[in-house]
Amino acid sequence: MSCPGSTSQMRAALDVAQQATIQPGVNKYGRTILKTVALTGGCVAPDWRGRGRSFCGTTGVGAMLTLEGKVAVITGGTSGIGAGTAGLFVEHGARVVIAGRRRDRGEEVARALGQSAVFVRTDVGVEADVKTMIEQSVARFGRLDCLVNNAGMGSQYVGIAEADFDQLDRTIAVHLRGVLAAMKHAVPIMAAQGTGSIITVASINGTRAGLGGLYYSVAKAASIHLTRCAAVELGEKGIRINTISPGPIATGIFGKGAGLEHNEADGNPAYAETAIAAILPRLQPLPYVGRAADIAQAALFLASDAARLISGHNLVVDGGISAGWPIAVARDDIALFGETFRARRTSSPEGSGGGSRRRAGHATS
Repeated sequence: MSCPGSTSQMRAALDVAQQATIQPGVNKYGRTILKTVALTGGCVAPDWRGRGRSFCGTTGVGAMLTLEGKVAVITGGTSGIGAGTAGLFVEHGARVVIAGRRRDRGEEVARALGQSAVFVRTDVGVEADVKTMIEQSVARFGRLDCLVNNAGMGSQYVGIAEADFDQLDRTIAVHLRGVLAAMKHAVPIMAAQGTGSIITVASINGTRAGLGGLYYSVAKAASIHLTRCAAVELGEKGIRINTISPGPIATGIFGKGAGLEHNEADGNPAYAETAIAAILPRLQPLPYVGRAADIAQAALFLASDAARLISGHNLVVDGGISAGWPIAVARDDIALFGETFRARRTSSPEGSGGGSRRRAGHATS
């Protein structure tokens, strides 16, 4: 992976920003880097505990997005966001463990990614499976730098009075207990290393109501707060914990929710993309349908050293849905409000200012 921009541009920017001595160097992966010796005494900057951290803060965000030498475990990695994230991580130098329940699909994804990826069959609702997943990952690659909690299940729309607690428990088992179990078994490994990044794929349904089903929304809200709790506890161990909250993303999860066979649903994200596009203008300011690659890019950032100071954060990737109504929708509503107000005033006996004059006259009598 090369840095964006020319070496001369990088040197000029650094000179202006830091007025520091710049020297070329080579990192442990044999890649050329620029070191600001006067700023950090080399390419190792101490953290608040006095420990040296291999971080070159002046080489630019592009260089920092590399995952060279890192090992990541991705649950729900057999399709959709998980498979897209696995592919992007491998592309940026990581070795990846793909975890999921469908062995044939998982092994197919791993083979496509080459020797940098392996599949471990895992049901995140079963803690013993999660423990084995982490153990096998470390046994295979020797370390664990990133955990992406992405396993999920579709949203079901039910009313409060119709709540099915068995279904609620199944949803919680995947979206909350599975996340906590993965954290539980990954944290000792990361703590011993003094570094790690844990990313949970949540949802905007965890921060606002009405778009997702009851069980799903409640579970996602809990996973977002779990991230905050973990972030304040584990920061002193050098572990960063964040969530990504996507808006509607065109993946097979919608087809599965509609009853399609899993392989058909995963192989035809265009079904979901067409359906999302049909309702998007009323919900989302940006006119693009979200895809798995959009969330994978966010995960890459949070997994990399470019996000070294980000923890306890919920990164919303929703095309602006959480910001408010699209202006086209608001514009129509504002116009309707004005028209209705004027019509009501015109039909009033006190319309056209007569009521104001009468009130004024009464006040002076």
